[in-house]
Amino acid sequence: MPNPQPSGRVVVTGAGAVTPIGTGIDKFWANLCAGTNGVGPVSLLDVSDFPTRIAAEVKDFQPEDWLDKKEARRVDRFIAFAVAASRMALNDACFPDDHELRDDTGVLIGSGIGGLTLMSDQTKKLHEGGPGKVSPFLVPYMIPDMASGYVSIQERLRGPNTCVVSACSTGADAIGTAYHIVKRGDATAMVCGGTEAPINEIGMSGFCAARAMTTNNDNPAHASRPFDLHRDGFVIAEGAAVLVLEDMEHATRRGANVLAEIVGYGMSGDAHHITAPDPEGDGAVRSMKMALMRAGVEPGSIGYINAHGTSTQLNDKTETLAIKRAFGDTAYKIPVSSTKSMIGHTLGAAGAIEALICMLSIREGIVPPTINQFESDPECDLDYVPNAARKVKIDYAMSNSFGFGGHNVTLIVKRPGQR
Repeated sequence: MPNPQPSGRVVVTGAGAVTPIGTGIDKFWANLCAGTNGVGPVSLLDVSDFPTRIAAEVKDFQPEDWLDKKEARRVDRFIAFAVAASRMALNDACFPDDHELRDDTGVLIGSGIGGLTLMSDQTKKLHEGGPGKVSPFLVPYMIPDMASGYVSIQERLRGPNTCVVSACSTGADAIGTAYHIVKRGDATAMVCGGTEAPINEIGMSGFCAARAMTTNNDNPAHASRPFDLHRDGFVIAEGAAVLVLEDMEHATRRGANVLAEIVGYGMSGDAHHITAPDPEGDGAVRSMKMALMRAGVEPGSIGYINAHGTSTQLNDKTETLAIKRAFGDTAYKIPVSSTKSMIGHTLGAAGAIEALICMLSIREGIVPPTINQFESDPECDLDYVPNAARKVKIDYAMSNSFGFGGHNVTLIVKRPGQR
């Protein structure tokens, strides 16, 4: 049943992550703060004929650790990532095995492109052997909403069960939408985030054709270089992050450990171009200002911004301009970093991973670096925390996510108990 008397405040009580620099929060965070590079030659497929031959793959993940062997063979990798991250998050939250609570706990895990590997493999089988060779699991395990559906089934979570798709803003939109579901009392808790597994023939081919990815194949350690003068495109990546959101009063009553409180969710559309950002950053500015207004905080209260920071020419200079327009002179005083410099661009999972990073930064008092900052771009002149993590006390942190189609999403999280 929906929560009859929601507190109107939403906290994060658990988190899980599957990333190119580590599976599990502790390993991921330690490597992130150390500036560990997760980019290397592609091993998941033969890319010898591709213009881009590097990616940020998840190396320490076995689906069989989270699913039975038969299901591990059937499901697309994006679903397996979601199952693993969700189970970690629920365990981290010490989520009770309570029938009534599970009736009132929902799932909202988004994916930008869904089961692209499964679709690619089954399309080959169609062309080679005809329609009789196509798996009956193609459709259910390809559709983007199946991360939510599968986790709901596996974890017996019977509340709202849905997903969002907004390209590279998906993970952030999933958290923002789940936040509103809990805030208005339609669920007591939500398991939410983003997941993506795009490193396959059709995914690599499509982004290569769009000329969006780096071709710095001989130097993978330095290929993802957001805000650097010599950036030449993003590094494609895979992974997932999932959070457990709860009504604050419910979390308090059960004695849950609170990682952070979500206080602001802004969203806007560029209405400009299918892939390129508005050159003046208008949509990004409106998204950030909306999040600040909803959070009820002044720009100077933000202690850290996790930038979308893709390492493309257009995004990085446009996002820099947008931050300066949204924050004024305060922009130069705020540490801004792009963790995509280490883990690449996980597309629909990026916003969830980066929101989690903001929460961990608040808890640990550390801003992770933007690695590969070697030569400054005059148009990118903010404090990008170059090459080494920094100790900073943070009460409020902001995460930006922007996607093809002109989607702009901003989340603001705060330290638990901060007024």
